[in-house]
Amino acid sequence: MVGGLDWFRPKTPPLVGVDISSSSVKVLELSETSKGQYRVERYAIEPLPREAVVDGNIANLDAAAEVLQRAWRRSGSRIKNVAMALPSALVITKKVVVPTGQREEDLELQVESEANQYIPFALDEVNLDFQVLGPAPSGPEECEVLIAASRKDKVEDRVAVAQAAGLKATIMDVESLAALSAMEMIEPQLPGGGKNQLITLVDIGASIMRVAMLTNGQVVYTREQQVGGNQLTQDIQRHFNISQEEAEAAKRNGGLPENYEPDVLQPFVENLGLEIARALQFFFTSTQYNKVDHIVLAGGCATLPGLDEAIASRTRVNVVAANPFLKMAQSSNVKTRQLTADAPSLLVACGLAMRRFAA
Repeated sequence: MVGGLDWFRPKTPPLVGVDISSSSVKVLELSETSKGQYRVERYAIEPLPREAVVDGNIANLDAAAEVLQRAWRRSGSRIKNVAMALPSALVITKKVVVPTGQREEDLELQVESEANQYIPFALDEVNLDFQVLGPAPSGPEECEVLIAASRKDKVEDRVAVAQAAGLKATIMDVESLAALSAMEMIEPQLPGGGKNQLITLVDIGASIMRVAMLTNGQVVYTREQQVGGNQLTQDIQRHFNISQEEAEAAKRNGGLPENYEPDVLQPFVENLGLEIARALQFFFTSTQYNKVDHIVLAGGCATLPGLDEAIASRTRVNVVAANPFLKMAQSSNVKTRQLTADAPSLLVACGLAMRRFAA
């Protein structure tokens, strides 16, 4: 590890997952039952004020820390160690192939040498870590290593938010890798257990939609598009002539006029379905693949009424909302119906909370 936090190395428990997105802070605590099953102990989601987090960057540290502290208190957790994540756009990741059987110190030196070729900053300006993935396709004498690097100030901003909220960041992950961890809980729910199938994970956030193609736990393709829930908020604001705050609250809690669904929601949902169909088409034309088996929806927009049908009708693919908690036990603190509704938004937080049990 070259400076700062461990990104990949497991830590001793306990810890909670903290996901700071551009629109909200999610806090999630998992435990393990005597049967080795995960249990959802408690969680909370708190909205962030506008402009507190912009393009994944912490723009207002005090506001973000205040919301994190509120979410942590509302969750009822007593655990102060947290696993956090950086947006993928702020992290450079690269797979490299190195000789197998090196000592840790030699491997670190080789990783630094490799990183120098790919990172457009001086090494003393970055947090750098690596994880040995396993044997390389070329044979057992070589192994694949994943290198992750981010500018120190981006890591330090999130560490400072945790600190200001009275918490301690002990793990810094990457959002896409945390989501991938949580997908391990979702794939067995799919027909055939998701084995040897191509799964499309569509994460629709406030301003960006991320599309990742996965097969057997490996990402084979990613794409980002500038579309998300903020657009729906703006549509509501414009159509009903209300403030941005009122539109956001109405979108979350209901209470809009009857014509909201046909005039505002339905066109937005249809457009999202079209964008996802286009993303799939782009994937097919730029790779050797020509079909996907399942589409898994994550993010705040995943449970919008009619979205799954709009996507399924355009793509002819099975569409499900992400729920990594389906086979998990739940404590009495958790309401099942609410957790099911919130589950697609908690994918990254779940992956981070699972770091507590990493071996």
